[in-house]
Amino acid sequence: MILWLCLCWGFSPSAGQPDSELMARYLEEQLLADYSIVEQVARRVPRQAKFLQRLETRPRMSEFHVRSTIISRYAFTTVSCTMVNSGSEAWEAVFEMQIPAAAFISNFTMSIGNKTYYGEVTGKEKKNSTDDKERHKKPPSPTEGRENGYETFKASVFIPRKMQARFTLHYEELLQRRLGKYEYTVSIRPQQLVGRLRVEVNILENSGIVSLEVPPLRNSKQKGTGKAEGDVSPPPSTVIGHTKTLAKVTFNPSVVEQTRIARNGILGDFIIRYDVNRELSVGDVQILNGYFVHYFAPTDLPPLPKNVVFVLDSSASMVGTKLKQTKEALFTILQDLRPEDHFNIIGFSNRIKVWQQDRLVPVTPNNIRDAKKYIHNMSPTGGTNINGALQTGAKLLNDYIAQNDIDARSVSLIIFLTDGRPTVGETQSSKILSNTKDAIRDKFCLFTIGIGNDVDHKLLERMALENCGMTRLFQEDEDAASHLKGFYDEIGTPLLSDIRVDYPEDDVEQVTQNFFPNYFNGSEIIIAGKLINRTSDKLHVEVTASNSKKYILLKTDVAIDLPSRNDIRGVPGLEDGKGDNNYIERAWSYLTIKELLNSRLKSDDLQEKDKLREKAKSMALAYNFVTPFTVLKMKEAGLHSEPPQEEFISPSTDGIGEKVQSLQGHKAPPGIRRGQDKQRIKISKTSADGDPHFVIDFPSSKFSVCFNIDGEPGDILRLVSDHKESGVTVNGQLIGAPAPPNGHKKHRTYFSTITILSNKPERSYLEITPKRVILDDGERLVLSCGRSAVVRSRSLEVSISAYSNITVTIQDSISFVILIHHYKKPAPYQRNHLGFYISNSKGLSSDSHGLLGQFLSHEVRLLQESLNTSHQEVGQNQTEVLKANPTNTLKVKGRLVPVVWKQRRIYNGQQEVDCWFAKNNADKLIDGSYKDYLASHPFDTGTSFGTINSL
Repeated sequence: MILWLCLCWGFSPSAGQPDSELMARYLEEQLLADYSIVEQVARRVPRQAKFLQRLETRPRMSEFHVRSTIISRYAFTTVSCTMVNSGSEAWEAVFEMQIPAAAFISNFTMSIGNKTYYGEVTGKEKKNSTDDKERHKKPPSPTEGRENGYETFKASVFIPRKMQARFTLHYEELLQRRLGKYEYTVSIRPQQLVGRLRVEVNILENSGIVSLEVPPLRNSKQKGTGKAEGDVSPPPSTVIGHTKTLAKVTFNPSVVEQTRIARNGILGDFIIRYDVNRELSVGDVQILNGYFVHYFAPTDLPPLPKNVVFVLDSSASMVGTKLKQTKEALFTILQDLRPEDHFNIIGFSNRIKVWQQDRLVPVTPNNIRDAKKYIHNMSPTGGTNINGALQTGAKLLNDYIAQNDIDARSVSLIIFLTDGRPTVGETQSSKILSNTKDAIRDKFCLFTIGIGNDVDHKLLERMALENCGMTRLFQEDEDAASHLKGFYDEIGTPLLSDIRVDYPEDDVEQVTQNFFPNYFNGSEIIIAGKLINRTSDKLHVEVTASNSKKYILLKTDVAIDLPSRNDIRGVPGLEDGKGDNNYIERAWSYLTIKELLNSRLKSDDLQEKDKLREKAKSMALAYNFVTPFTVLKMKEAGLHSEPPQEEFISPSTDGIGEKVQSLQGHKAPPGIRRGQDKQRIKISKTSADGDPHFVIDFPSSKFSVCFNIDGEPGDILRLVSDHKESGVTVNGQLIGAPAPPNGHKKHRTYFSTITILSNKPERSYLEITPKRVILDDGERLVLSCGRSAVVRSRSLEVSISAYSNITVTIQDSISFVILIHHYKKPAPYQRNHLGFYISNSKGLSSDSHGLLGQFLSHEVRLLQESLNTSHQEVGQNQTEVLKANPTNTLKVKGRLVPVVWKQRRIYNGQQEVDCWFAKNNADKLIDGSYKDYLASHPFDTGTSFGTINSL
């Protein structure tokens, strides 16, 4: 009931909906009464009070509108959302939208008050490490931000008081045909009741629309959608209308109808399924503006016989629901095998068990019965030997094909299912991929299925891609068994094999994939390309393939001049589409980029991977698509009159799949002025900044010492090590850059990441980069460096001044300031980086160490004469006299260190520092050599040479 506050604002009553208005007013009155009670209870339950306070003041969503245009299976979707801050201070608003993982974002804009920000697609900077190294360095999340085939787009912004923000997101996708239907899905998850909620979908299919249906809202997260079991009627307020080629579907629920679906806001997927008319010919070829797209999906063909090996994970992690649902699905799948099929079953954990040794058995009632018994008796135990199981399955199928007179047109395949990562036998992903590819040798296809959150989805995806298969990921929920069965249904009925689609070489270019090992019933083959000869009046098309009884060859000539058929201008309901008129060209670009991404994923050649990356990035930039190699950056659209009195920071976006945690458990006052943070900063000269240049200030001696560290890219330097006493450790990781021209250095290095760890009085750590701050003190929080904020926990305070600096205060006695260095137009030798400054070291112990920490409690003496004569300590008033003497020395813990006079600039060049410079990586100045200060990882808390600890 707490979230009902949002339904009253922005609700537009009409004469036809008096009940909705009365209901909204009633709910608001009830909610206000509830808040007065909650405030009293909250005094006894502080955590609830904080949570309710955040909900009570958060911006409210007044409008959520989705408009989609689907033209010949290619979908353009626009999502617009308006959020209002009716409070007396600025608050953060978060726009969150789940989009299909296969979709490409093409545009995003935000309007806040009288300012508008637009998204510009730019290329991503290439990482230094290879994909395999990255994968071993930090195992990826099983879903990489995905959830059941969806990725989450998030954007956040502070809305000034009494103002509103409008978010508009555009994305595109090519619908895939599965089980005889195209499925278009819109995620409706505003998390609150919305005054104006509308979904409008327009569909144009010149082939003719058939079997249009709108099922109930799909809800995989929350039980109880207000629908009786088996109900297949559309959601309330859905209106469906269509002609032979054009359909319009709208979903426009009132607030009352929303409450009947989900009392705290709709939480589900709005789905439209349909198919088109088709015939057994070369398929549907559409041509427009020099581009073509070819849809091929024959029907009414006899199925091909198949030889299938099921390889099933039975390791200990499959215990419970996962194994139970796998068994249920397999029982049904076995029952659906055809009499002409042959099969076998392999169960694997750390041991590999083959049901029928060295053979595939025909489908008979007795064999099906025995197979079900075998599956029923499978029990979860041991580790996960993925490599061994696949090698056994491939050998079994290869031997069967070689030793038996099987039908030449039969289809052989392995269906592999697991819930985890390799733990037994070969565990390196690259070796498993190589071994699997060598074992299969392009003789059959591998289909992979992952269940749960621990599966290595990248490994399964690449195994399937490299071996002409597909992969599916399923969550461990009550529908897993039906999902498994549904996936088998997609591949269980092969109709054609070795399909090849050809066009005259002189007529077309840049054609997407045109050879396909198999065509399964209910799916579709799609090819696209560019026309070379636009003056020709026809395009010749040939399709060759095999089915169960013969080889087939289909030929036809397709008329090129078809403007009246494929030009959508003037079609009712599609008037507003801007990029829709070139939908065939965009479908071609979409398919081409997808194939480039898949080819790069399959390739092991670094040069080839780089070429494929650049091609994909170039095309994505040309068509304004957000892909793995491009990123969406926000820019302000021009100048605006009358800016707000308070300067609030610019909005920031967190990309697709990036999980940004809420501020629950942290106090984070929003809308902080930049000037306030800058006034608070009081830092000493003791720092590590730039290339990196180190400065240590000795106030009592009234001079400073400086030195350089010429590290290697990737090195992690211990800056402050006081883990045993104060519990504080600071490490800095270096990033490389080319050296400036005519310089003496082979390369430059900068701090790309500063890691601050503290374990007193409680465990917490900070990871700071030029783009974001990650705070983990039991609750993980991700903050953008482009947005001012203050976060306080029990012993830690983090204050961010947007695009300027981060101040970290620990137990009120230790303070560090991290400067953010951003380059608008960086030179080749420049990198965005960080500078580390010590503001307050009172809380650090006298045993503190590290490149900076070792000097915080020790004094250094300056000697007057050279190293070869007697030495006399210099008084404070004599320092100026010695500046010109090249043979001055420092006395540090009994060591004599030659130094020269230098000047350094710190604080972004705002202050000049006179210092005594120690050469050769601070030789003799620091304890040991600089290599003794290399940490093994960012969270290494080792405090003495050779000691490695982790927080």
